[in-house]
Amino acid sequence: MEALKKIAGVTAAKYVKDGMTVGLGTGSTAYFFVEEIGRRVKEEGLKVVGVTTSSQTTAQAEGLGIPLKAVDDIDMIDITVDGADEVDKDFNGIKGGGGALLMEKIVATPTKEYIWVVDESKLVDQLGAFKLPVEVVQYGAERLFREFDKAGYKPSFREKDGSRFVTDMKNFIIDLDLGVIENPVAFGHQLKNMVGVVEHGLFNGMVNKVIVAGKDGVKVLESGK
Repeated sequence: MEALKKIAGVTAAKYVKDGMTVGLGTGSTAYFFVEEIGRRVKEEGLKVVGVTTSSQTTAQAEGLGIPLKAVDDIDMIDITVDGADEVDKDFNGIKGGGGALLMEKIVATPTKEYIWVVDESKLVDQLGAFKLPVEVVQYGAERLFREFDKAGYKPSFREKDGSRFVTDMKNFIIDLDLGVIENPVAFGHQLKNMVGVVEHGLFNGMVNKVIVAGKDGVKVLESGK
């Protein structure tokens, strides 16, 4: 599986050209993309500016010598490459397994070309088998949890090292065990309208390309956006 992720990440890096502002994703597959960009900066003299999606990716990029800017200091990002936890046939996806969904969506929004790198196991007919992350403010989080529970969403607070996981933006994540999400777009709007919800892990209609690595090689799926 790691070999497939590396193939996808390295393939995505081929879309990066000199002079680009590049969104650097978070997670196990995006890691290989960032590594390849770092290699190209060092060995090929690639000139790019990176915008990171988490403190984890910031540390990785700095260690590789990739020049960085804050998202507030740029107007537009040429290309962002990130992973995804599930991708359906309509190019909607679930992200946030690594806990960086808010920052990932902020970086994706001003991006001209948004690419996901995945292994073939992430392609699904319908979203929902992967638990949907919902980032919520800490104040009132228990109340929101009870609302999710009452609605039958089977919520659970994400934990790390025996305590509640806290995002880079100092919020909690409630994971919803939905099984199937019949209408990702409508459900995303519903979640966003709930007071206390900062962001959700449904990335609907945002991606341009999905690079899929599988046992038969790499294929590039185009969204037709």
